[in-house]
Amino acid sequence: MSLQGKGIKVSVFIPSFVIVLVAVAVGVADNELLVASAKAVFYFSLSDFAWLYQLLSVTALIVITYIFFSDAGNIRLGGKDAKPRFSLLSTFAMALTGGIATGVVTYSVNEPLIYFGNIYGEIAKQDFSPFSDESAIFSLARSFHNWSFIPYAIYSIVGLMIGYMHFNRKKAFSISSTLSPILGKHAQRSSVQTIIEVISVLAIALGLASSLGAGLALISSGLTAQYGIESSPLVWLVLTCVIGAIFISSTLSGLQKGIKYLSSVNAYIFYFLVAVLIIIGPISYISNLSVTSLGYWLDNFFLWAFDTKESGGEALVTWWTMYDWSIWIAYAPLMGLFLAQISYGRTLREFLLINWVLPSIFGILWFALWGGMAIKWQIDGALDLVQVVKDSGAVSGLWGFLQNMPSSGFFVPVVILTLIISFSTAADSMSSTIAAICTKNISATEDSPKKLKLIWGLLISAIAYIMVAFGGGAQGVDGIKYLAAAGGFSVLFLFMLVIIASVRVFLLKLNTKESAVAEEREAIHEN
Repeated sequence: MSLQGKGIKVSVFIPSFVIVLVAVAVGVADNELLVASAKAVFYFSLSDFAWLYQLLSVTALIVITYIFFSDAGNIRLGGKDAKPRFSLLSTFAMALTGGIATGVVTYSVNEPLIYFGNIYGEIAKQDFSPFSDESAIFSLARSFHNWSFIPYAIYSIVGLMIGYMHFNRKKAFSISSTLSPILGKHAQRSSVQTIIEVISVLAIALGLASSLGAGLALISSGLTAQYGIESSPLVWLVLTCVIGAIFISSTLSGLQKGIKYLSSVNAYIFYFLVAVLIIIGPISYISNLSVTSLGYWLDNFFLWAFDTKESGGEALVTWWTMYDWSIWIAYAPLMGLFLAQISYGRTLREFLLINWVLPSIFGILWFALWGGMAIKWQIDGALDLVQVVKDSGAVSGLWGFLQNMPSSGFFVPVVILTLIISFSTAADSMSSTIAAICTKNISATEDSPKKLKLIWGLLISAIAYIMVAFGGGAQGVDGIKYLAAAGGFSVLFLFMLVIIASVRVFLLKLNTKESAVAEEREAIHEN
């Protein structure tokens, strides 16, 4: 069976498709069963394995920091004569918007406010009270921790390993290739590859379900707040169809056109919003609070990086940081493939600059502006956003914030458009990558078959709609949080193996230049 000259990996496509389809069917027939099952995995994974999530995340950070500052950073993906396919700005736009989906918009106001007001008990174990100056500092510092260097290290280490093993060590364009340094020829066994790739596809399907489910809930709440359009299955269906049509059309256009254009539009909207907040915001207060919060974060970095909830408590660590790490890990295998695709010709240092350093700095700036301005309004009594969240749910603070801005009639639809494009960009990159995983003999520089992109695009849209309509959505985002955490746990041990392989290659340097040359000759001989 072939598509456009490329054979379908039936062993990957069929089980992945069937399992996801069954999950959709269960969600329709008995959403309580689906949510209950995901909830059990949520508590089991993020409580019993919190220590492993933290250790792996910190190790990923250490490894890529070493690569960035060491001679290994000079290695060029594809060899010394390889030329980048995209400009630095285009690559950064695709890397930034292809991975964050709706999260950075959703929580830019809501997360700092929730900490600041101790809405769900996040600062119950701290030695300061809600609404205090210390609480404001903590709120931004914790947001910086959850949205910068550690999470982007999770993406970057997988993408770097995939790119290096494919472009420089001549391995197949697959996640299983990253394990060659520790599994040797066993990593190329079809059974091993199938297991790894099926797990990765399932993880990203669950992660996308969570992201779009939360995104649909947020967009529909914005329509209710601004235009009085009440959330309903019909509204969610219309939004799903609109978003699905955008990202499916984009992904069918190919990497050079669709996602490159969509991500550029998305990135420029982000830049515009940043500029607006710098101009109209209380920039002196934001700057002072942000710098102080940076110091507070650095002072507490190691405690927060290793805390499994014994210090910060379940409401803060399990429901926020551990949940965040599980989402990033769920996305990591396929996001890694995508980052490798767009990074040909870059040195490893350039790769990390684009995919780790710059997005992390952007995340800190973004949360500083949105969160700092929201906290200032709360302190001054200009707007009680904490009460808005208490009354209307965890994602509602954003709309209260926007409605208090000058020209809110302009900014609310702009942010709604941003949310739609943000998820469309992420879904575009992920559906293309899932299609690539399900295709035989595809390289990083080739586009996936269009029919596979279409199939996975439609299925992703269906999963998202089912989750928002029957597994969470306006009824509460708990259901989709549970499902996303299950996705992260499904690839946790695969992620651990990737990190071990990276340590072996770049830190212990057990794979010598001679062995790399030998593997390259073997690959040429096999081909």
